[in-house]
Amino acid sequence: MIHAQIAQQLAVQVWQVEAAIKLLDEGATVPFIARYRKEVTGTLDDTQLRTLEERLSYLRELDDRRVSVLKSIEEQGKLTPELAAAINAADNKTRLEDLYLPYKPKRRTKAQIAIEAGLQPLAEALLANPDLDPADEAEQYLNAEAQINTGKDALDGAKQILMERFSQAADLLEELRQRSWQQARWQVSVLAGKEQEGAKFQDYFAFEELFKTLPSHRALAILRGRNEGILLAQIVWSDEGHEPYEKRVASYWQIADLGRPGDKWLQEVVTWTWRIKLASQLETALVSRLREGAEDAAIKVFADNLKDLLLAAPAGSKVTLGLDPGLRTGVKAVVVDATGKLLAYDTIFPHVPKNQWQQSLALLARWVKQYAVELVAIGNGTASRETDRLVKELQSLVGAAAPQRIIVSEAGASVYSASPQAAAEFPDLDVSYRGAVSIARRLQDPLAELVKIDPKAIGVGQYQHDVSQVQLSRRLDNVVEDCVNSVGVDINTASAPLLQHVAGLNKSLAENIVFHRDLHGAFNNRQQLLEVSRLGAKAFEQAAGFLRIRNGDNPIDGTAVHPEAYGVVDAMAASLNLEVGELLGHAQLTRLRPSQFTHEHAGEQTIKDVLIELQKPGRDPRPEFRMAKLADGIEDIKDLVVGSIMEGTVSNVTNFGVFIDLGVHQDGLVHISAMSHQFVKDPRSLVKAGDIVKVKVMEVDVKRKRIGLSMRLDDEPGAQDKASKPAARGRHDQPRQQQQKSKQQAAPMGSLAAKLQAAGIKR
Repeated sequence: MIHAQIAQQLAVQVWQVEAAIKLLDEGATVPFIARYRKEVTGTLDDTQLRTLEERLSYLRELDDRRVSVLKSIEEQGKLTPELAAAINAADNKTRLEDLYLPYKPKRRTKAQIAIEAGLQPLAEALLANPDLDPADEAEQYLNAEAQINTGKDALDGAKQILMERFSQAADLLEELRQRSWQQARWQVSVLAGKEQEGAKFQDYFAFEELFKTLPSHRALAILRGRNEGILLAQIVWSDEGHEPYEKRVASYWQIADLGRPGDKWLQEVVTWTWRIKLASQLETALVSRLREGAEDAAIKVFADNLKDLLLAAPAGSKVTLGLDPGLRTGVKAVVVDATGKLLAYDTIFPHVPKNQWQQSLALLARWVKQYAVELVAIGNGTASRETDRLVKELQSLVGAAAPQRIIVSEAGASVYSASPQAAAEFPDLDVSYRGAVSIARRLQDPLAELVKIDPKAIGVGQYQHDVSQVQLSRRLDNVVEDCVNSVGVDINTASAPLLQHVAGLNKSLAENIVFHRDLHGAFNNRQQLLEVSRLGAKAFEQAAGFLRIRNGDNPIDGTAVHPEAYGVVDAMAASLNLEVGELLGHAQLTRLRPSQFTHEHAGEQTIKDVLIELQKPGRDPRPEFRMAKLADGIEDIKDLVVGSIMEGTVSNVTNFGVFIDLGVHQDGLVHISAMSHQFVKDPRSLVKAGDIVKVKVMEVDVKRKRIGLSMRLDDEPGAQDKASKPAARGRHDQPRQQQQKSKQQAAPMGSLAAKLQAAGIKR
């Protein structure tokens, strides 16, 4: 059943799911299965396998819970064949808990007390036969010992029994949940006297929208405002209020006002069931569904941005000067060699208050000449553009041998500086210099350096502190693992934090590899991995293909070809009368047909992958390095000119637009409505973090540090904001097409300005 459910969700064959689950249960990792077991799974990719892994975990938890529920109900002697069938058919946790609700052990409720007082027959009789007069029937159930002294007491107890039953009907609950999701709106207002304190939530001071259409960033903003005691959020159940829900409860239990003696009392039970039980249950379910969906979307945004950053183009193995800018504390300067090894460090004070411009230039010029510096990485924090001017003058001073200068995001560098990894790597180096080293290295190889930092500290998320931290960490860890393995790792230069993300390895094994390397020298072939302490055959199988050995005993060790396919490579070389080393990149590889080399353990897809890798050995999937050309003289938000066209780097992508680093210490926003003349559903379909784009400056608010940008370079400043701002109140009264247009084309700055401040994005 689990296999079929997952296959349906992934739109693949059941046998593919069964094969993947078998491999996962045997300890195989997702990167290994996706890369080296394509025949076994029918070429399921890493994205499908991650989804499969998540669903498998969920459905297995569901099955475990199902067993517990069945056992509990059976022990109560209340398990019928029909109930057991319904429980076994439940395909999600919500449905299972709905079915279990009437049987779930709980604290004594008013309904249970009434049942103990002998009032259940009264409740059953009045529900079954509305022709009975409730007052007359109640007189038969007086019980002074149980404190049922009047007919009203008896009817109140019967009401509690029916209210509990009405609110625990699984099919009815599911129907009402679906109806409320389609019809209910969230009506949001500001709490009296909180206007100034909650200014950042001003977009929601008079706001209303259907739950089902509420975007994740708005939902999380409202939830945050509510948690902070700024916003009041109330549910409008439908255009007719809650009456349709009460009517449905009544019809479900076949209650109707036909003028019979019991009809009015039963209708009162329905009303109280809605007010006391169902309304709060449905509100909890609505908000939970909204929160879960919004958190999933926010986590996906973070994961996608993190992937783009990790797979950003590396500048390469070049001697790099790293500068961590500052004013009063000076600019921390370091030089690292092509492998990232620290060569020199010092602090310069070119800016106010010391203004040691010439002395700073002299030191940097000496380093450039002494170490043959090829790149300069400048952190994008305080004094970044001022330091950029210093390096520009340095380039003029050095002349033809001048290094290339690049402004680099320093997000998370301070976190790395104070981390145990940094302390272990540089025990005698001041924390402030470690950040400069990180800035230099992340230019050389973003992936190798950023994996040392907790992904949550990089700050490319959307409301990242408002989502489940467990789910966020799990998703981000998966992203890091997939990125590291897609690129591959040089085992002789990689750090332990990088190695621990290789498929099959963990922190302990990674540290053992580094220890073995330090003790015995560089690895000469992949087989030597088996000499590493506690690295067994299974870990070797999973990791070997992702670990590279350059200039080793076997040239194939420097490729993504797995050792288990080396026999195939030998056969290919023999068929072309070439040595294995000559095979790499050889033109004659195109003559080979995969079918020539298939055998029991290597199918055609595996052979195709081997041929592709041999034709382009050790290829890096990351793009070619390039940088944005920042405008001279534009160093602060005050320097921006409305209407000017500039080049910048995409620093963050959210569901409502993209943030662009223009080098003025404050990122600008291109709202989704200003990204293209065509409708844009997902900003990532056009750009990703790290991309270089041209934008037009549409609005500059120096006081609030807001920069409105457009990627539609023919837009006129001012026109766009007026044309696209939606009405916050009464949106539900607009025609359907107009509702969609309002949501899709929200104002890039005006209505979003406060929302951005409220957002959980590190700017």
